[in-house]
Amino acid sequence: MRRLFILAAIALTACSAKAPLSLEVVRSEMARNPEASYIDGLNGKLKWNYTTGLELKAFLDAAFASGVSSAETQKSSILSYVDSWYDAIINEDGTIGANYKKSNYSTDHICPGKTLFTLYDLTGKEKYRKAMDNLYAQILEQPRTPEGGFWHKKVYPDQMWLDGLYMAQPFYAEYTARYVPDSLKAANFADIAHQFTLVAEHTFDPATGLYRHAWDSSREMFWCDPSTGQSAHAWGRALGWYAMAIVDVLPFIPEGTPGRDRMIEILRGIARQLPQYADPATGMWYQVLDRPGQDGNYVEATASAMFIYAMLKGSRNGWLDCADYARNCYRQLLKTFVTRDGGLVNLNRCCEVAGLGGKENRSGTYDYYINEKIRSNDPKGIGPLVWAALEYERK
Repeated sequence: MRRLFILAAIALTACSAKAPLSLEVVRSEMARNPEASYIDGLNGKLKWNYTTGLELKAFLDAAFASGVSSAETQKSSILSYVDSWYDAIINEDGTIGANYKKSNYSTDHICPGKTLFTLYDLTGKEKYRKAMDNLYAQILEQPRTPEGGFWHKKVYPDQMWLDGLYMAQPFYAEYTARYVPDSLKAANFADIAHQFTLVAEHTFDPATGLYRHAWDSSREMFWCDPSTGQSAHAWGRALGWYAMAIVDVLPFIPEGTPGRDRMIEILRGIARQLPQYADPATGMWYQVLDRPGQDGNYVEATASAMFIYAMLKGSRNGWLDCADYARNCYRQLLKTFVTRDGGLVNLNRCCEVAGLGGKENRSGTYDYYINEKIRSNDPKGIGPLVWAALEYERK
């Protein structure tokens, strides 16, 4: 099986050099990772992992984007690559293996389910529909703050992280639109909008106009301000996750849903603030967003790709009015972070990971963020790069 994927990846890489960048990135990742179980440095280990799921959804989106590619062999190769990972992890009864445990109540583990909607449509495998039902069951039982916000994970009680909005809410919204009885849809959509407005209310920093990485409702974590519960900084990728979550959720939320208009206002506020926090030389955004140009800070690829995708999609849908700016930023993104090596596309200067608390007692200080590991081709940048490219490539 692995040999077949290696051959498929080589064949894809050898295709026309005139392919759009979105597909070039997919081909490059498939060449670097002969099976999806190699993505994110897992070296063949099967793990139900949001980073792998993120990339694989981007792969399918690129393969089946209208007007991007009509090569059936290419689509088939990408579909087989994606399907093999999910097929190996999900059992016939829809239970999810490879380290998934509902009892952990991790919003991160909802995220890979986003790919299942398209995969189920393309393959018709009922086990994928059953797996989606199981993930929705987790959402229904997800622990919440007293204000009604999803805990990021069971191990992070009473905490909402901006990251977590992307991890759970797009799946929650699409599942509701597709599969929830009509009698329950309105309540679900209002709950989804509430997650966005609640975290915005409690992470907003009026001094900068930005949103801090996280909020502890209990005010007990060592990393939070005891008066507000906020973490110390606006981390670039956290706000990038949040902006992407808004543009990916809004298409499913009916007009008139309480909180929907507020979500659009929040998105517009983010878009208004971003230019003043961009690096003057490159137009890109920093690892620690609220400390532009400070010693040790650096322009970071994953957050920049996320912001550009959100602005492009937001402009296309009429929620934002910054299409020209976003398209110019996309071109700057390629100049700043994208290189080619041996025919493969690389996305450079990606923060590998950052968080708060946990086993590592991550402090959320400025020094903490700027000293996290930097690498190339991190899935958390590859996915948004593909989606930004697809928006740019639309006719």
